[in-house]
Amino acid sequence: MQILDGKITSQAIKDIIKGKVAALSAQGKRTPHLAAILVGNNGASETYVASKVKTCAEIGFESTLKRFPETINEAELLQVIDELNNDDAVDGILVQLPLPKHISEDKVIEAINPDKDVDGFHPVTTGRMVAGLPSFIPATPYGILLMLEHYKIETKGLHAVVIGRSNIVGKPMSILLSRNTYPGNCTVTTCHSATKNLKEMCLQADIIVAALGRPEFVKADMVKDGAIVIDVGITRVADATKKSGFAIKGDVAFNEVAPKCSYITPVPGGVGLMTIAGLMMNTYNAYMMRSK
Repeated sequence: MQILDGKITSQAIKDIIKGKVAALSAQGKRTPHLAAILVGNNGASETYVASKVKTCAEIGFESTLKRFPETINEAELLQVIDELNNDDAVDGILVQLPLPKHISEDKVIEAINPDKDVDGFHPVTTGRMVAGLPSFIPATPYGILLMLEHYKIETKGLHAVVIGRSNIVGKPMSILLSRNTYPGNCTVTTCHSATKNLKEMCLQADIIVAALGRPEFVKADMVKDGAIVIDVGITRVADATKKSGFAIKGDVAFNEVAPKCSYITPVPGGVGLMTIAGLMMNTYNAYMMRSK
């Protein structure tokens, strides 16, 4: 069993990007610029955005964080996005989700210029991805692909079971693993809350991507020997033994599943770190596309 270490892998990706950015600076060129929008004061969102801004600084990107109170109205937020769309110095735009209930996430996502959609959520971006055309890839699935590539894991011909069908992870992951690319070329089964015989489905899988948001849902009796297990879940669970009062759990019961696997991602320290690496790679690619 080998741990797919998100810390090591994400650092390797960041080092590659950092080298490219240093070369741009040495040539007197501007560096990639990521603009992030944060609405309200959701604790998890604050943490995620802070990590993204910090990573930008580490690799030499310029970043702008635009913070707004939860009371901002939809029209005002759409105006901010329009201004960023028309700012030639901004290469990538991300709006941290979730948004307050009075703001339509769909409208906000659709307002972002697809050429700056580094989160990979715009319908145009999704359509290009499904068609196999060059496009941004949602950051979490992209991070998973980068991890598989970093560890040189052969995926061709394998049966992948993706548990979850969200637009952010499950759906794009299923599409990407089925494409005739590397990593990819898998036979993919998408499972969800209404799937019958889920356990039996998982036992057929060479690769399991668990992205359903239920802590420790995937047990040892659902995983065949030698499987590759990618745990996307991250949930705070009450734990009186911890100073913080909670523990972070993935969707996989790591301690009992890990001994059966050929490769497995830990939580924390796995896919979460790769998500930021995927976002940074998208931003760099957006810069290069706009610089042509």
